[in-house]
Amino acid sequence: MLDKALTGSKRYWTLIIILLGFIGVGTLAYLYQFKNGLGVTGMSRDVSWGFYISQFTFLVGVAASAVMLVIPYYLHDYKKFSKIVILGEFLAVASVTMCMLFIFVDMGQPMRMLNVILHPTPNSILFWDATVLNGYLFLNIIIGWTTLHAEKKQTAPPKWVKPLIYLSIPWAVSIHTVTAFLYAGIPGRHFWLTAIMAARFLASAFAGGPALLIILALMLRKYTKFDPGKEPIQTIGKIVTYAMCANVFFILLEVFTAFYSQIPGHMHAFEYLFVGIEGHGKLVPLMWISIICAVASLIMLVPPKIRSKESNLVKACVLVFISLWIDKGFGLVIGGFVPNHFGTVTEYWPTLPETAITLGVWATGFLVLTILYKVAISVREELGTAKSEY
Repeated sequence: MLDKALTGSKRYWTLIIILLGFIGVGTLAYLYQFKNGLGVTGMSRDVSWGFYISQFTFLVGVAASAVMLVIPYYLHDYKKFSKIVILGEFLAVASVTMCMLFIFVDMGQPMRMLNVILHPTPNSILFWDATVLNGYLFLNIIIGWTTLHAEKKQTAPPKWVKPLIYLSIPWAVSIHTVTAFLYAGIPGRHFWLTAIMAARFLASAFAGGPALLIILALMLRKYTKFDPGKEPIQTIGKIVTYAMCANVFFILLEVFTAFYSQIPGHMHAFEYLFVGIEGHGKLVPLMWISIICAVASLIMLVPPKIRSKESNLVKACVLVFISLWIDKGFGLVIGGFVPNHFGTVTEYWPTLPETAITLGVWATGFLVLTILYKVAISVREELGTAKSEY
């Protein structure tokens, strides 16, 4: 079926070329980083995790969000997700691919990744994170490709796929839970030391991932013959609404715990992120943009009359995605390092090479996603099922 990715419209090949251009620039920037070391990034002794790990953290959530389509479709026989569930599974494949690439570029010396295989350490959270991510990647590749191939042949998927589908449901929860444990398991970082870190991660995942899926599905409907249907989009919109409400609620719980109990380590991180400390506040504008986007998205999502209009739903999903990308792509990671244990503020901002590498990784993920979506839509068009019956 991959041969279907080799044919397409002028718009399709233009997108491919643009993505390849970003990948090329990112590759050159990575070679520069490989030659000169991680000193070319904005990271330092005080802020040892930066843009790469924050993007990894955010994208794990996007990958895990596929379960919000798998559960209704496979467990509750919600047939209206039949056309869109494959989009969620392929989005998970692209997201996990980017996750692994961000870990790769963050390692400095990529050969160190072999230590996970050559010297496994079961008492390390990193070992389990690598295990669940690789497992989830292969599960979604096998499930998505096998079910799409069966659909192309107009036959039922083989029986052995069903157990893998059921296994992928708790596995999706595990990848973001284990990632949350990477942070919550570090006792010296007060900002991350919270029992609801995994719950926060899952809530943000089930809001951000489906929000991106709605945007992608409606873009496909606009530029291709694929139509996911109105009702499935509205159903996913409800998932985004409830998950975003839970995410905001969990953040407010953290704020209350920090300031009512007057825990210095927890308060200082929030102070740095939202008002700045001693004149240091590079992230303050971004974090307030995140808050404004979150509030605006809820205003548009919670009332059914506003949400039911697709143009409003798309705008709300864009706001949700921006809000969560800033929160997890900057605030969560950097807030855990600033200020340091001695109260010193060492600010972080990604450098030009770091930004170019990050864009290259995102472009790689969207290249994978574009190819997979092209194959899936081509199969649907062949079968005459691209247009929704709903």
